[in-house]
Amino acid sequence: MYVSLYNLWWQFLILAICSYLIGNVNFAIIISKLKGNDIRKVGSGNPGTLNMSRTFGLKIGLLVLVLDILKGVVPTLIGYLLYNGYYFNHTTLPISLIAKVLCGFFAVLGHVFPAFMKFKGGKGIATTIGVFAVCNIWVALISGALAIGFIMMTEVGSMGSFIATTPGAIATCLSVYKNYILASSITEGQIVAASITNLLVVGIIFLTWYAHRQNIRRLLAGEEHPTNWLQMLKEARIKKKANKDKI
Repeated sequence: MYVSLYNLWWQFLILAICSYLIGNVNFAIIISKLKGNDIRKVGSGNPGTLNMSRTFGLKIGLLVLVLDILKGVVPTLIGYLLYNGYYFNHTTLPISLIAKVLCGFFAVLGHVFPAFMKFKGGKGIATTIGVFAVCNIWVALISGALAIGFIMMTEVGSMGSFIATTPGAIATCLSVYKNYILASSITEGQIVAASITNLLVVGIIFLTWYAHRQNIRRLLAGEEHPTNWLQMLKEARIKKKANKDKI
């Protein structure tokens, strides 16, 4: 079925608002407060996976990671499913492509700049991974594995975050380009739709890089905080053993 982009603006507006509100839910802050602390006042102060792992252990960090990934997956998947099988007029560009990227962008925006927390949120990496996992699951899995390997070898968590997200953005932009050049004719609507989609993808990456601006400064200065997952695991086991001994 073919639809004009100009007839979808109100539907996209609703999707954007709902996705942004989903992004506002910060599981790191919720879980840390349930444990009698505020992750924003501990360690790096970032309410995200790495700081939660350093503070509360690897298991809690992984729980936050999964929940934050789902924050990206759910709205992006909804955007895809709502418009799957629909195309912009006279093009081969699927509406589901721009819809899922739109939802993903606003989910990440809500995580990084949450209105309910004075626009001070997390760095959006896990949510971004969730967005690009819906766009291209294989690229997301491969880049995620590379990021884990990089962090294990170098202990540079922020750079591993960039490795986990950037390939997904590139793959999504290439997908838009592929749909664009396969069209039998190039129309104004197709150019607009393709341009908006790629701008949203670039916007997602810009948000995560901007949120990591302090990390980038420390990386350039050689002062970035190390992320040693093996050490975190050892410390968690020692803490668990100590608690058992007390009992």
